[in-house]
Amino acid sequence: MLTLPLDPTDDRANPAFKDAATCAQWLGQLQLTNLHQAHGVLREQLNELNRYPMHGLERLHTLELLHETVSSIQADYAKKLVAKKLPLSDNELTIFVAIVGLWQGMVTGYQRCLQACMAGDGQLTAYGALLCQRCLMYSGLQNFEHLRTGYEFDSHLWRQLHQLYSFCEEQGWQLKEVGDDLNGDSRTTSCNATYTKTLLTCHAYRADLSRQQLQLLDRWLTLWSTTVTVERKYTASSGDAAPLAIDLDSALGIQLPQLTTASDRLRYLVMVPLSKLMRVKIILLQQGQSPQQQELGDDCGNAECVAFLNYLHQCWCEVHDGRMDERHSTTQQAQVCYGMESCFAYIANKPFKQPLKDTAVDTLSRKQIATFGRVLSETGHQDLAVMGFILETWQIEDESIRGVRLLREENAGVRLGTSQLVAVRPTNANAFLVGTVSWVKVTQTGQLHTGVRYLPGLPQAIAMKATGVNITVSDKYVAALLLPAVPALKTPASLIAPRDWFKPGRVVEIVQADQKRLLLKMGLSIEKGSDYERISFIES
Repeated sequence: MLTLPLDPTDDRANPAFKDAATCAQWLGQLQLTNLHQAHGVLREQLNELNRYPMHGLERLHTLELLHETVSSIQADYAKKLVAKKLPLSDNELTIFVAIVGLWQGMVTGYQRCLQACMAGDGQLTAYGALLCQRCLMYSGLQNFEHLRTGYEFDSHLWRQLHQLYSFCEEQGWQLKEVGDDLNGDSRTTSCNATYTKTLLTCHAYRADLSRQQLQLLDRWLTLWSTTVTVERKYTASSGDAAPLAIDLDSALGIQLPQLTTASDRLRYLVMVPLSKLMRVKIILLQQGQSPQQQELGDDCGNAECVAFLNYLHQCWCEVHDGRMDERHSTTQQAQVCYGMESCFAYIANKPFKQPLKDTAVDTLSRKQIATFGRVLSETGHQDLAVMGFILETWQIEDESIRGVRLLREENAGVRLGTSQLVAVRPTNANAFLVGTVSWVKVTQTGQLHTGVRYLPGLPQAIAMKATGVNITVSDKYVAALLLPAVPALKTPASLIAPRDWFKPGRVVEIVQADQKRLLLKMGLSIEKGSDYERISFIES
């Protein structure tokens, strides 16, 4: 049986509106020019309304009037957190807490109505499915707000969602259609559709998804979630998409069936209809149909839609027996630095400086090259740290040849964002590997947790400058990195340059550690990060 841990109402509560009529009047006077202030006022009045004792049906009508305004203000306010590095600043964290708090305020309001319905309020009996759907929707929005901001949420949010859906099942409301003017063109939804949309959204979420991709994900699942049913049993057929599992007593979202223990609380998302729908759309797009013809929207190109559909199909409908590379758990630590200048400094063991115009290498340098194969550095890591080049110590959780998962033991340190250039040196290694941040999140204990994807090749620190006429970038040397070819991975050599340096056919001069100078002609942009670009080249 569903239990709703709500505080009792208070006769001393005094919201600015106490029924639907005065709420409509209040909303008409709400000033939206100052978003921060409007959000604060709305949250304050909703919390006060939730404390105020009122008839269940009147509370429902009042909340329904708030529904559109809350959704609009939340969407605008959340833009302040787009692409913010983690951990959030104090001001950004205040915004995040306020957004989650307003979603919870809506959950609490509808839970009060649901509580009255369960207690026998006859006026609310006909609205049971709608009340559950709204509770599921706003509970799910709390989960997703944490995910897209990068903050790990407490397990009670999953439990809250599962318990609500379980109650819907008990009442037989899960498939009953309810009205929702904000639910796309259909204007209707159900508890089943809302629940599966939340589950699939969270399961497909990845930190480096763009804002456009998140909007597509929301729009597509609004249309597709009705094709996914939640069943107590399943039978898997060869060649069909395998089902996904949910344990209604767990604090987890979607799980693979083979990783769960059989019980009467297990439910299965039947993915075959959605898998077929997505594969048909992919095929038709590849045959030349437009995204608009496939009801995929008009703000995404054909190739982008195909790539994103393939990614989603892989997340939801394709079973993976293991990782591409075997990962190893470890208890060792790693030193980590960030950005081109610091990566250059720690790889070269000295800070970047403009190369000498005189290409002759002095006698000592010649001897060092003859003996050691390189010019020895006169700067140590300790000296670099004193000079302001940050080097942090992280705990390695697991690693493979392609990447590493790290946990920062300290709560303070450099803020990280996805696609950011980093260099990592495990304590048992002699050299730094350069990589890019694949994902980053903040744990409930306030620690930073990140995954780094290594870029292939042992990086060499180089100085680089553009040549020729009509140069659109600096005419001075800048710090850059050279990645040699890796025959085992069939990966050619590439250049790691600062952002906005790439231009097809641009010829650059590089100076290596031994003062050797080469001319390289840029080919293709292989990948672009937030502060770097990886570029193919040929010697010119």
